[in-house]
Amino acid sequence: MNYFNYNGKIFVEGEAVIGADSRALRYGDGLFETIKAKNGLPELEDEHFARLWNGMRVLQFEIPKHFTPDKLHNEITTLLKKNRHENIARIRLSVFRGDGGLFDAKNYLPNYIIQSWPLPENSGEFNSNGLVLGVYKEAKRSCDILSNIKHNNYLPYILAALKAKGEKWNDAIMLNNHDRICDTTIANIFLIKEGIVYTPSLKEGCIAGIMRRKIIKDLADNWQVIENEITLKDLQNADEVFLTNSIYNMQWVQRIDDTSYSNQHSQKIFKTIFATIL
Repeated sequence: MNYFNYNGKIFVEGEAVIGADSRALRYGDGLFETIKAKNGLPELEDEHFARLWNGMRVLQFEIPKHFTPDKLHNEITTLLKKNRHENIARIRLSVFRGDGGLFDAKNYLPNYIIQSWPLPENSGEFNSNGLVLGVYKEAKRSCDILSNIKHNNYLPYILAALKAKGEKWNDAIMLNNHDRICDTTIANIFLIKEGIVYTPSLKEGCIAGIMRRKIIKDLADNWQVIENEITLKDLQNADEVFLTNSIYNMQWVQRIDDTSYSNQHSQKIFKTIFATIL
């Protein structure tokens, strides 16, 4: 039996806790974090909570003094024990406003749901079989104050994921409203060309990924990393492509449409950054 946490109380999975007046259901009025946990503890939690708090400020939540990272940490670890997910697990922390209409919210305080699921033992290892991706062009990512946070208005990503499933891709690349590379449905994207690492800048509308930030920081001493505008032509001409997120760390992309990629540098980067934490 699996359990979840709603506003500090434990419920059995499937039990109803949100009513029809919820602004989360009506408007997607909220945001979320997806966090990996190992040995009963969340990884990179300071970075996740910093992004969450920044997102709440952007969405104009009123954050009470008792709503703190320490409080959420304790409730996450308690839920992991309750669910017996203390080995390796995925946590979803959703924060949202309560009930009300568009102009008459009951209040602007954060409500929250914490869920957890077990992950495979090999989660986070380098994928010897490269991913196959496609480019989703029907709905674009905007470049605005909401772009870098993980808010609950996820329709472009949902539609892209449906396209990926139909086309039998492992993931779909998202474009921004300038038709440049943004990210994918679940990851940030990096290119390698002639030994230089490139990734879309945050101004291009991509999620401010926790693993994206770690990769850029950890590579700074030995690699040239450029955050910039990346076009479809740049993608096609790249030597290597890899994706990053907090759950699987880093994955090599073998093919995008009709273009294939090697993984020589990607393997070196993976071993340098992740060999000591697996």
